[in-house]
Amino acid sequence: MIITLVMDQYGDTSNGTTTTAMRLAEIMRKHSHTVRIVTSVENVKEENVYVVPERNLPLLNNIVHAQGMKLAKPDKKILTDAIEGADIVHFFLPFGLSKAGKAIADKHHIATTAAFHVQPENITYTIKMNKVELVNVVIYKLFEQFYNKFSHIHCPSRMLKDILDGYGYKAEKHVISNGVSDFFVKTESVRPKEFEGQFLILMSGRFSREKRQDLIIEAVAGSKYADDIRLIFCGKGPWKNALIKKAESLGLKNKPVFKFCDWAQLRDTINYCDLYVHASDVEIEAISCMEAFACGLVPVISDSPMVATKQFALDEKNLFKKGNAEDLRNKIEYFIEHPDEKQEYSERYTEYAKNFRAEACVAEMEKMFETAIAENRAKWGDRVGVATERKHRG
Repeated sequence: MIITLVMDQYGDTSNGTTTTAMRLAEIMRKHSHTVRIVTSVENVKEENVYVVPERNLPLLNNIVHAQGMKLAKPDKKILTDAIEGADIVHFFLPFGLSKAGKAIADKHHIATTAAFHVQPENITYTIKMNKVELVNVVIYKLFEQFYNKFSHIHCPSRMLKDILDGYGYKAEKHVISNGVSDFFVKTESVRPKEFEGQFLILMSGRFSREKRQDLIIEAVAGSKYADDIRLIFCGKGPWKNALIKKAESLGLKNKPVFKFCDWAQLRDTINYCDLYVHASDVEIEAISCMEAFACGLVPVISDSPMVATKQFALDEKNLFKKGNAEDLRNKIEYFIEHPDEKQEYSERYTEYAKNFRAEACVAEMEKMFETAIAENRAKWGDRVGVATERKHRG
């Protein structure tokens, strides 16, 4: 297959969606497919990369960039060059670049699919309107206008499929995990000397309000083991300074560590930590949690109804009540006090992770692409790839 991936910030690994896109491209190439990339990120060191300008939004740029995102400005010629001759075009985000690309693919009778990676709640938490449910509803409906132009949508979790079904999204929804790279495995890792004798708790991901790193700080500050615990937060985002201030105000003896890691640094960090906490109120799947337990790091996960990550809990000991610092504290203290049981969970999670390896997940994506291509060829026959002036909605 010739596959065109349209992703505004492909190449910028500060968010999970980009990581997913890059992993998909990598494995598709290993499977002998030709992959083309449309992105606004320059200097992506891969083949067949088509760079469009970044969209300049004076009032929103700081917010968008702080979330590890870039929005691309559509360029019709570049998009056409990337799309012409492809067997399928796959879109990751429901914004301007994808809308323009969808129109061009339809004009050329080329098969298309889309992925749902941005929950409206991610947006409303950022603008502090997450408690106004009507705003979430409106955004889901706005996104629906884009996604209803497709016959096939990739949903990274069953939870997301159920949500989209509830909002009346019409496309066939394929529940396929984003998968975790084979790079993330249990391996030897040297703990830095400054952390010796401490119980290290990790959470990786964007520093943003819906991720609830503040809850972890609150839980640890109230723990009887607070002086022995060190928090490590891997990522970047607009909430970092607020989290630093919260830790200071609660008097944590051991200041939390905030750092941005590449894959090698992250794997190393995971392997010398003692526990992983995923405190998010909103999450479609959470690759970061999967990367952690794939290395044998035991997770404690929020049971929020808007968090698909809770599907990875092997039992109740791996869950805590949404937004409840006391319950999270109790789960943390349980694993501190039962190291042998934690080791048993570690071994179980290492085995469990085999179900979510990226190779198997990408194979499922291939099946979705093949289905969409076959349906498109049945519809257009020898007119596939031929542009007309008629408008098609796919």
